[in-house]
Amino acid sequence: MLVLLPPSEGKASSGRGAPLKTETLSLPGLTPAREAVLDELVELCAGDEDKAREVLGLSEGLRGEIGKNTELRTAGARPAGEIYTGVLYDALDLASLDAAAKRRAARSLLVFSGLWGAVGVTDKIPSYRCSMGVKLPGLGALGAHWRAPMAEVLPEAAGNGLVLDLRSSAYAAAWKPKGEVAGRTASVRVLHAPTRKVVSHFNKATKGRIVRSLLTAGAAPKGPAELVEALRDLGYVVEVEPPKTAGKAWMLDVLVDEIH
Repeated sequence: MLVLLPPSEGKASSGRGAPLKTETLSLPGLTPAREAVLDELVELCAGDEDKAREVLGLSEGLRGEIGKNTELRTAGARPAGEIYTGVLYDALDLASLDAAAKRRAARSLLVFSGLWGAVGVTDKIPSYRCSMGVKLPGLGALGAHWRAPMAEVLPEAAGNGLVLDLRSSAYAAAWKPKGEVAGRTASVRVLHAPTRKVVSHFNKATKGRIVRSLLTAGAAPKGPAELVEALRDLGYVVEVEPPKTAGKAWMLDVLVDEIH
């Protein structure tokens, strides 16, 4: 099972350990594309702060994030699972998983990123600020920048098993499973059952709990149909819409009564 996660806007501070080594990150086929974004982001943020703030879409109160980006090659790096914070990652709570669940997380979780493309939760990265919606002056829109390299490496990373897609739309645009891989992909949204509406906070929290439940239970669904069974066994209310044609992803709605 490969689980695709969005990052978080908020991030923990960089560590005091060794600095970033892009060649050690998962999905080494993305290294040239990562280096290109990294070089331009550092150069942008080391120059005109106002221009950098505009490009990155930062408020005046987040101006300090620009300085963080100038130190990306020298700042200490920490496991990505510790860098990403926020609602989904609080609910997932990787640090409190038992050893077996942590090993499953290391094998199966990929966090998508405007800067890194996608990284595993044990990959060591510095804290940064660069969303997938950014358009860098030289490289252009990052969503488009990542499409070709992602198309090269992600099908192999997906292997022959289930792809559980929990990304938000901006990050989903960087790689869309196609053909046979799409047929074993399940995209999940979380709905408030009484209203059938997505509510951002509990949508993220429930996705974090879903991943935690699967990891803790040691569930290993081989495809979308088996995922539906596994989630229902874990107590989730799931509505499913199988694809009408081959080569399309399954759509799963998880219904939640309480917003928390």
